[in-house]
Formats: sequence, structure tokens, C-alpha cells
Amino acid sequence: MQKSSILETYLYVAQELSFMLIGVVGKANVGKSTFFKALTLANVEIKNYPFATIKPNHGIGYVKTECADKFFSTQCNPREGYCISHQRFVPVDLIDVAGLVPGAYEGKGMGNQFLDDLRQADALIHIVDASGGTNEMGEPVSPGSYDPCNDIRFLDFELDMWYLQLIKKGWDRFARSVQQEKDHEDKIVKDIARHLSGLKVTEEMVEHVLEKLSLDRGNITQWPDSSLKQIAIELRRKTKKIVIAANKIDIPQSKENIKKMKKEFPGYTIIGCSAESELALREASKKGLIKYIPGESSFEIISPDKLSDPQKKALEFIKNTILSEFGSTGVQQALNFAVFSLLNYIAVFPGGVNKLADSDGNILPDCFLMPPGTTALSFAYRLHTDFGKKFIKAIDLKAKMPVGKEHKLKSSDVIEIISGK
Repeated sequence: MQKSSILETYLYVAQELSFMLIGVVGKANVGKSTFFKALTLANVEIKNYPFATIKPNHGIGYVKTECADKFFSTQCNPREGYCISHQRFVPVDLIDVAGLVPGAYEGKGMGNQFLDDLRQADALIHIVDASGGTNEMGEPVSPGSYDPCNDIRFLDFELDMWYLQLIKKGWDRFARSVQQEKDHEDKIVKDIARHLSGLKVTEEMVEHVLEKLSLDRGNITQWPDSSLKQIAIELRRKTKKIVIAANKIDIPQSKENIKKMKKEFPGYTIIGCSAESELALREASKKGLIKYIPGESSFEIISPDKLSDPQKKALEFIKNTILSEFGSTGVQQALNFAVFSLLNYIAVFPGGVNKLADSDGNILPDCFLMPPGTTALSFAYRLHTDFGKKFIKAIDLKAKMPVGKEHKLKSSDVIEIISGK
């Protein structure tokens, strides 16, 4: 391979393997910060009033996937994250942004900050008060008195208008510049993708949208505002995919509201959640009071003598009202869905044919979340630049067979990279 092609491959891989960021979003006072804290156990402020979150909270959550150690009948030693009963928890970057109000895209409330903080997010978990107990301004009202379907429409609208503003900013000058270029019809996709690269828009996305809308590529300066708006909507849907976390399922009104949301928004996955219950279980587990695997349908009390009566009642409530009826608190499921279903990431383990352990004796210490379409070569670059540049072959340790650089990996693969010196 020539130097130029090696460089091109490296630059392509570097772009493809930019690390993902999951945004936790929604209006104020719906349980966003509780949900975020349940996933991260970070020390965040949780208050019952709008804008308790002013600056965004950054933290590490963990997606749950079956660990490859089960296949090899061994026990792993994770360098990052942890493993319980052959369930591997792999770190993911999360951001909890300030709650938004109507007109956020115009700068109302914390709108400008909220949207700017979301610029690099790959997928969003939209927290909605499923009980209908929080109005459009994030103020507490009687459960059932507000329609949470409004919140789904509301976030879609705010994001779409934000994208439209970003597209239109400097558009006239940009369009004239593009149209003056030689062979501009052939370059327009690349030019638009570059114009919107800050939103993680790719050339493939632009090509798909222009084809879908049947726009005249030879006359970009004449595209009407309605076409720009449609471009904004289409690109927003591609770059900011959303799962709905219907929070507060312990409140009676939530059940009917969730049914209504699922009926009105068949294009969205809506997961019933109880962020407060998940937070309580994780904190009790951290203190050694219970044995609990996030996302599971049960827990085991291991130190009953250390539990106060209120704690026992709370755990009993969670067991009977949340876990028995819904199967989980929904929090882990929402994060897993965002990463593995919306973004289609896979979990890949590096290993060796002769041994699964690293030089310190740790078995399967690493697990990498990789984008869809990851090849053996791009995984080699993810491990180390030199592995990619000097790639010879890879070995699929489960199948016990060598694979080439174009071989596409799948989730739970254990791969050894063979490279030159």
C-alpha cells in the first residue's frame, strides 16, 4: 500500500471512530438529572424546580452486553467498566443538559446553551414525565392534567428549527459560492456536508436527502425555504436519533399515557422508566445492602440488618410496583437501546490465540464499542495506529479462523490483530 493510500485510510478510520456521546434531554423537572445520576452515580444536583441543571453534567454510563468470557468459560478482569455474572458493562460518555422551554431555538430559557451542548451528541435519550404531572414550562401540575405527547412534538420541533437556523446561517453566500464552482453539481454533496460538518453530517446523509427530496442540484441558489426546512428535518433525524424514556411509571396515570404515546408516535421506541427506583437500587447495591445487576428484574437483599424501615418499604415498593409489573426500571434498557439499536454499535474484544490475558494477567481486559460496519482493519486502527498501518491479518478467536482487513466484525467478537514490525 502506498503512503498516500495509507494516510487516506487512516484519516477515514479516524473520522469513522470518533467517540460517541449520548445526550440526556428533556424539559425541566421531568427527572432528567435523576435518570443521569442513576446511570452514572455522579454527584449532580436534583431539585424540584426548573433549571436545577444550569451547566451540563458530564459523566460515564455503562451499556450492558454479554461478555465474551462466557464463551471461553472463564472470568474477565475489565480495565474499564465491570462484569457481573458474565454481563459486561462498557463505559459510554453521557451529557445531561439544561432543560428547555418553548422557543429554545430562539434562545428562550437556557435554549442557546442547551442546543449548543447537544451539538456533538450522536443520540438522545428524551426524558418525558409520563404521568403528565409537569407542564410545558417544567412546572409541577396534577398528574394526568398535561398531555406528555406534547413533549415529544415539542422536542422534535425545537431540534428541527435549530437545524434550520444553522443551515440558513450564511446559506445565501454559501449557495452562490457553490454555484460558481466548475462542475458544482458533482461537488454539491461534499460542499453541503462540509458546511454542516459540525453537526456530524456526512456526505452519504446529504446524498440520501437530496435524492429523497429531488432537489435541482444545478440551481442551489433557488432552493426555497421550504426545501431548506425539509433538509433540516431529514438531517436532524439522521444525526440526532432519539429514544423516549417515559419516566415516573410508578404514578398510576403513566400507564395510559404511555399507551397513548406509543399509538401517536409509532416511529419512536418508548420505554417506560422509573429513574428514582433505579437510582435507589444502584445506591443500595453500591453500599452493599443488596445484590443488583442493572437492567435485571429482581434484586437480593444481602444485609437486611443494615436497612432502616423506610429503606425496606422503599425496596418492597420497587419490587412490587416496578420490577414485578414492568420487568425492570427501564433505565438500563433506554441506554442500551440508544447505543445498540439507534446507533447500531457493537462490542468487540481484543484477545490472543495463545492467551486471552494481557501482560499483567488480566483476562479480556478491554472491550470496545465500535460503529456499524467496523472491519478488522478499522478495529486494528482503534487499538493502535501502527496496528492499522502494518496490518497483516486478524484472527477470529471464537471461530478459530483468520480474516482479512475487509472482514466486518459483529458484536461479541474476540479478535487478535497480526501486524508487521
